[in-house]
Amino acid sequence: MTTKKKKKRAYKKKRYAVPVSIIAFLILLRLLLPYAVKNYVNNVLAEIPGYYGQVDDIDLALWRGAYVIHGLYLNKVEASSNVPFLDFEKTDISMEWNALLDGRIVSEITMTRPKFIYVFEDQQVNGTEPEVEDWSKALTDLVPIDINHLEIIDGTAAFVQLQADPNIDLNLKNIQLSASNLRNVVQKERTLPSEVHATAVSIGNGSMQLDGKMNIVKEIPDMDIALSITNADATALNDFTKHYAKIDFDSGTFEVFGEIAIADGFLKGSIKPIIKDSKLIGKDDGFLGTLWEGFVGFFKFVLKNQKNNTLATKVPIEGDLNNVGPKIWPTVTGIFKNAWIQAFKGVVDDDIDFEDAAEEADKAQEKEEKRQERKTKREAKKNED
Repeated sequence: MTTKKKKKRAYKKKRYAVPVSIIAFLILLRLLLPYAVKNYVNNVLAEIPGYYGQVDDIDLALWRGAYVIHGLYLNKVEASSNVPFLDFEKTDISMEWNALLDGRIVSEITMTRPKFIYVFEDQQVNGTEPEVEDWSKALTDLVPIDINHLEIIDGTAAFVQLQADPNIDLNLKNIQLSASNLRNVVQKERTLPSEVHATAVSIGNGSMQLDGKMNIVKEIPDMDIALSITNADATALNDFTKHYAKIDFDSGTFEVFGEIAIADGFLKGSIKPIIKDSKLIGKDDGFLGTLWEGFVGFFKFVLKNQKNNTLATKVPIEGDLNNVGPKIWPTVTGIFKNAWIQAFKGVVDDDIDFEDAAEEADKAQEKEEKRQERKTKREAKKNED
């Protein structure tokens, strides 16, 4: 074989070897990349103080710049139950190509059947409380770009108290949520860039609707939202009311209308519960239960609006989130107002906004600064003496 033919054959081998090597490298990279991403996500979850979690699997869709997280859960380290605080069945995180062509890197997130379960006993255990800023840090680490759109499909949220007898389970099911313009940059100024809209089926098969604006990526998210629950079966509350008030409903419906505004950790809001056409005493109640519910029922009769057959009040809620609580006197007078003066309407009153909470937050901050200033002066004077 001539030298010329040998060189030609060697050239052909090299010509095919390069693309084959590139293809093999890309295949290997594609096979290994999901494991690398999975390890990265698990490391992010492991760094949240006070919590532990992991993901089951991650799929990549390189052609659309996306990765799909399967089976992500998060729970408190000291939790006594095995119920995950967060349990996300499927989370699809993808880039928006139209924005990429415009020079912006934004993403879309679709969460399918996520569950948010607050187990009272798990979250109230003694120990070091997790740092709230790490929640937002974990979010920005998992999605280090702007989130243009967030969608939740068939979600579940619940407040559960396992030590109650029977167990208390206040839940929202079939949550359909849409949120836009979720920014991953923590902002110092007070803005609410994200619009949030949600519907759900409440406990008692009521209809829940939530609308508002938020700034979710903060140590404590700012928000201005309105919430309503309508046409829910009051008997679904029996586990809760029997545990805390020793009463249960034989019939009736309940509705809830609320507004919540939070600015820099200061909450200002109100909750308006309305119970319609309710009957307390059931056939299965014992003698003492019947006696107590009859006593309660008498006051319920006196305090209900006879024309509309409703028992209602409006509960103002205000304060720092570390020490927030209802205003008792306005709540009590609200019952009499509904019964004897004018029945509360089954609508959101829309009399609280974000500026109200921001103003109260400024006052609380100014008060705290003056308190710290007085404390510093006292300590300085004590050191001089």
